[in-house]
Amino acid sequence: MLDLTDSYSRKFVYLRLSITDRCNFRCVYCLPNGYQALPFQEEELSVKEIDRLMRGFAKLGVSKVRLTGGEPTLRKDIVEIADVIRTVPGIEKIAVTTNGYRLYELAEPLMSAGVNALNVSIDSLDRERFKNLAGTDRLEHVLRGLDRVLSLGFAQIKINSVLMRETAEGELDRFLDWVKFRPVTVRFIELMRTGKNTSLFESRHISGGIIQYRLLRSGWKQVPRKRDDGPATVYEHENYTGKIGIIAPYSKDFCTNCNRLRVTSRGALRLCLFGEKDESLRPYLQNDSDTEALQIRIRELLREKPISHQLHEGKYGNTWDLASIGG
Repeated sequence: MLDLTDSYSRKFVYLRLSITDRCNFRCVYCLPNGYQALPFQEEELSVKEIDRLMRGFAKLGVSKVRLTGGEPTLRKDIVEIADVIRTVPGIEKIAVTTNGYRLYELAEPLMSAGVNALNVSIDSLDRERFKNLAGTDRLEHVLRGLDRVLSLGFAQIKINSVLMRETAEGELDRFLDWVKFRPVTVRFIELMRTGKNTSLFESRHISGGIIQYRLLRSGWKQVPRKRDDGPATVYEHENYTGKIGIIAPYSKDFCTNCNRLRVTSRGALRLCLFGEKDESLRPYLQNDSDTEALQIRIRELLREKPISHQLHEGKYGNTWDLASIGG
């Protein structure tokens, strides 16, 4: 089998596939003014195109796929998409990242369609703060969906919480209490600069080191990484059922263990979240006979993957907001 290895000997087994850039929340760091469609925009990838895309990547050694957005559950055919992907030989893990808006109603159908891991974005467990950050008063609704997910026994459940300067300590305390008896991993994600959030970034960004410092002082231990793990450094404690993770893209050597590629909802390959350009794979998704050409093109493009993002230099590529590619 061919594999996906770049010029720096990093092997790629994990694909983040955006299936829509639409979102129904108004998070302050992403879409504070809500989603606004561009004129004359291409249609999102069809189920058949997604099937062909995944078969091409799977033959190159990709074994894990995460469906992202925007908000992926806004696609009415998300269950069908998952059901198709699980039939692809070589795909071992299907995950979904969601804001939780439709989590309660979709939890069981997604599980039946082969989804075995969920990431749910919850920036605060305080109702008023959640409302201010997400632009919607839906915390109780999201938590109800999460309880449903926990009752069904998904193999892996993670909570994503964007780290903000003014509330880092308070949110950590709330989430520590919350994971005491819940088998979930809460991951604090450093606020990242995009094309639309510069002033917010400059006033509210804080290093994930503050979380790490508190965890280590309280007896938490780092969990060894697995081959298809995402970018988080995860910590566990013998007195806690859940875990705490930190995603710190501004930390030294963050990109060293990169194992994931991204495809946009219109079928463009993005080699790095903060890359300068996208390269369309859509011409290779129109016929089943194009799989070999698709594989060749993916491998060609991978040679251009840079060794690291350039966030430290204030460069965010063509990522104007995280909804466009799903983080």
